[in-house]
Amino acid sequence: MEISDKLLCLFSADVTIEDDKYVVEVPRREIETGSVEPGETYRVALISDDSDSSTQSESQSQSKSSSAPSEPQPPVEEGEIRYVEVEDIGKQGDGIARVERGYVIIVPDAEIGERVKVEITEVKSNFAVGEIIEEDF
Repeated sequence: MEISDKLLCLFSADVTIEDDKYVVEVPRREIETGSVEPGETYRVALISDDSDSSTQSESQSQSKSSSAPSEPQPPVEEGEIRYVEVEDIGKQGDGIARVERGYVIIVPDAEIGERVKVEITEVKSNFAVGEIIEEDF
């Protein structure tokens, strides 16, 4: 499956029925981190959790070529610009922000509640480091 460079966020959600329409709820964190703006229109793609056999064999062949097939890939890349909100302070005193799937971005010199624009400078499987390039956007 090919994923567009325009992907703003990725999350799992249930489809519910309200009156005469089906509803997919966007998690609050996607709005609060600036990935999605209320009142804007977005294209939505739905991907089933149930895989058919052709999709399974395709994903199995792809996972054989990757170094860590059981782990999801980080949702950020080096050099990427992100808008994040610092939610916590780590043991070393650095700010901690979370993006898709709870992935952690460590933001040195940031404080809880700050909303900052960061450039991702380092990416690991379970966290990334982001350097502040603009404060309080």
